[in-house]
Amino acid sequence: MFKSGNLGRSFRALAAAALLMPGIAAAQDRDTQEVQAYVLTDAGLAKYTQATQNLAALPSDSSACDDDDDGSQSLNSMTAKLNAKPAARAAIQSAGMTTREYVVFSWSLMQNGLAAWAVSQPGGKLPAGVSKANVDFYNKNEAALQQLQGAGDADCDDNRDEDDNEE
Repeated sequence: MFKSGNLGRSFRALAAAALLMPGIAAAQDRDTQEVQAYVLTDAGLAKYTQATQNLAALPSDSSACDDDDDGSQSLNSMTAKLNAKPAARAAIQSAGMTTREYVVFSWSLMQNGLAAWAVSQPGGKLPAGVSKANVDFYNKNEAALQQLQGAGDADCDDNRDEDDNEE
């Protein structure tokens, strides 16, 4: 019914825009502050991993992979989308997270992944408001995070291939 790949792509687009265009970050100031204040932890990652695996195990729904988002959604609207899907909400809650925490954790991962990349570039510096501890956490767990992201994206890519073959 729900696959994490669509949300992952939306988070990447939003995080990139927030880091690269300060005006967007200012427009979503409360959301930006909440994401920047979130502390990534091993316990949170364990719950997030379980929730993501639970979501990936739900029956496939290719409409969940449609990229109809413009990347400018708020934490509230993304949380509401998850809450509107009872199976997705249950998959996240059964891992010990609220849907809001899942969304904020996801955004924090995207923000800190982009910041880790920026810092790794020649002359790169930590973007303002980004926690070095969270960037270090991301770097430490990057391989596991890549595996999580890849699984959700592959499901959506598979659905697109099937949709393309039907036409």
